[in-house]
Amino acid sequence: MSRSVSSVSSSRSGSFFAKLLAILSVAVTIVLVDSVNAEAEAANSKYAGIVVDAKTGNVLYSENADRLQYPASLTKMMTLYMTFEALEQGRIRLDTPVPFSAHAAAQAPTKLGVRAGGTITVEQGILGLVTLSANDAATALGEMLGGGSEDRFAQLMTAKAHALGMTRTTYRNANGLPNTAQMTTARDQARLGIALRQHFPQYYGYFSTRAFKFGSRTIRSHNRLVGSVRGVDGIKTGYTRAAGFNLVSSVQLDGKSIVGVVLGGASTPARDAQMRNLIATYLPKASSRGGSSALIAQAAPAPAPAMIETPAPVQPQKVQQKAQPQMAKTITAAQPPVSAAVADLSLPHKGPLPDAREVAETEVAYAETAAPKSDNPLVAQPMPAPTKVKTMTFKQQASVPAAKPAAASMTSEQTDTGVDNVTTASTSPASAGNGPAGWVVQVGVSPSRQMAMDLLENAKGKGGKALASAKPFAVAYGAGGDQLYRARFGGFDDQRDAVNACKALKKAGIKCWAAAQ
Repeated sequence: MSRSVSSVSSSRSGSFFAKLLAILSVAVTIVLVDSVNAEAEAANSKYAGIVVDAKTGNVLYSENADRLQYPASLTKMMTLYMTFEALEQGRIRLDTPVPFSAHAAAQAPTKLGVRAGGTITVEQGILGLVTLSANDAATALGEMLGGGSEDRFAQLMTAKAHALGMTRTTYRNANGLPNTAQMTTARDQARLGIALRQHFPQYYGYFSTRAFKFGSRTIRSHNRLVGSVRGVDGIKTGYTRAAGFNLVSSVQLDGKSIVGVVLGGASTPARDAQMRNLIATYLPKASSRGGSSALIAQAAPAPAPAMIETPAPVQPQKVQQKAQPQMAKTITAAQPPVSAAVADLSLPHKGPLPDAREVAETEVAYAETAAPKSDNPLVAQPMPAPTKVKTMTFKQQASVPAAKPAAASMTSEQTDTGVDNVTTASTSPASAGNGPAGWVVQVGVSPSRQMAMDLLENAKGKGGKALASAKPFAVAYGAGGDQLYRARFGGFDDQRDAVNACKALKKAGIKCWAAAQ
C-alpha cells in the first residue's frame, strides 16, 4: 500500500515538475525571440529610436534620433493634441458633433466607415484614433478644427509642432497617410509624447483604452503593449510601407517615467520587441525623484475661433463613456498659427534642421544651426543668439498651401551659441531704436511684453551681483500676429561685463547669450 502511495506521489511530483519545466521553456523561448527581434530591429537600416526620462528630460538612449522619417499614424498624436487643446479652451466638447465630408469618408482604411453627411461625437473620434487609428475620423476632426480645410489644419499642426520645439516636423494631413513632405524625427515624437501627457492629464487616459463600442462593433486597440507590459499607458502605433512600423510608448512605474520611440520597424513583432527591450533596459535607469512637471513649454493660446449656433444634428452613435449635454455648435474659423512661445521649461531641438536631400518642402529660410552647448539635449533653453541665415529651395507642392513654420519668423533667433560666441544683434523695424545701446544679455523670447518682463524679473533674482545694475527691457520684433518680445538686460559697459553676467545666469540654470545692441 505504501509503495502504491509513494508511486502516485512520485508520479504527481514528476508531472508537476514536467509542467513547470514546459512553462519555463516557453518563457525562455519568448525572451530569446524578443531578444533576437530586438537585435534585428536595432540593425535595421530604417530604424531610429530614443528613450527620454519624462521627469528630467535626460536622453537615456538614442539612435538616429534626428534623422527625418515618415510619421505614419503617429501623425494622429498631433491631431489629438489639437483636439485636446480645443476641448481645454472650451471651443468644442466631447459631445460636439463631428461632420464627415465626402473627403473624410473617402479616406483609406483603417476607418470607422462613417458615410459622407454622417456625424460622430468628438469623444468617438478620440477613441477611434487611439484604438483603431481611424483615418476617416482623423480627417473629419482635422476639417472641423481647421475651419473646413484639412490643408489648413495641417498648417496649424505644423505651427503647433514648431511652437512645442518639434523643429524638424512637418504635417500635410491629419491622419498620416502617405505624403512625401510629411516628416518627423524620433526626438520630436518623444517631445510630443511627453507634451500630451503633461499638458492634458485630464484627457491622457484615452490612450490606455483597450476597446470601445461603436454602434454594433467592438473596436480593440492596435497597441499591443498596453495591458501586456507593466507601466505602459499608451501612446500610439503607426505603419505605412514607406515609414515602416512606428511606436511611441509612455511608461510610468514605481515612481519612474519614460517615453520611448521606435521608428522604421521591420514588423509589428520586431517593433514591439524592441520597445519591450528599451523599456526593460532604460526604465531602471530613469530618475525616481525630482524632475519637472512641465518639461515642454505650452504655447501661448491663440484667440479662440468664433462659434455659431446651428440646428442640432442627427443624434450620433453612443459611446461607453457618459456624454455631456448636447451642444449644437460648430467651429467657423480656425485657430491661427502660434509663433513659438519660449519659456523656462521648453524642450529645445538639438538635431540639424531639414536638408533638401531629405524632404520635399516648400521654400523657406532656415537658420544655420549648431547643437546647443548643454550636457542634456532636452533641458530648458531660451531663444538663442542671431546667426547666419541660408535659404534652401525645395520642391513646391502646388496642391498644398505653404505652411509658414513658426521658426521662419525667428531666423535670427534660432540657435543657442553660448557666451563664447558673441555677435551683433539684428533688429527689425519693430525693434529698431528700442532699449539701451551697447552690450546686452538676452534670456529668452515671449509672446507678450508682460511675459518677457516676468522672465527678466525671474532671471534678475537669480543673477545676483552681475545683474545688480542691469536694466531689463523687452524689444518687440515681427508684425501682427507674429510679433514677439526679446527679453534683454542692458546697461553693460563692455563685452566682458555682459559675458560675465551671462555666465552667472547659466550657473543659475538660465540660458542666455551676450550681444552688441
